[in-house]
Amino acid sequence: MSVKIRMKRMGRKNRAFFRICATDTRAPRDGRVIEELGTYDPWVPETDARAVLNGERINYWLGVGAQPSHKCDVLIKKYGKDGTHLDAQAAAIARLGDRRSKSIAAAVAAAAAVPPPKPPEPPAAEPEAQTETVMEAAETPEGEASPVESTEAGAGESDAGSETPS
Repeated sequence: MSVKIRMKRMGRKNRAFFRICATDTRAPRDGRVIEELGTYDPWVPETDARAVLNGERINYWLGVGAQPSHKCDVLIKKYGKDGTHLDAQAAAIARLGDRRSKSIAAAVAAAAAVPPPKPPEPPAAEPEAQTETVMEAAETPEGEASPVESTEAGAGESDAGSETPS
């Protein structure tokens, strides 16, 4: 079995992200891998922070005869175990961490500046119901009985006639 170290494309459309993997040469590009050895994200703003590799495992696979692809060979020379850009990579990752911590601190400060929402007031349904009955009583003329009183009086008369002595 012949082994290659190459990139496996991940991510979504127009937003690629790559895993650097040891794969069988007969396997498709995005297919089954033997081992994942690192990542490469071209969307990271700091150029030297884009590749993160496991140098010990890469050296193992190179030692047993794995052949890197052209792009992986360049990344291994720069960011592998004995890479030429390891100091720049560490500085770039630190800058990204600082930038992220500053943006998080700014977001927390902005969230603290926003006043909390006021609690909702409970509905005052009971006092409104009392004022409606007072208004109905005020609208009814004194000589006429209110509709509530007339139905009560009519109900009382019908009950009196329906009683049977036992």
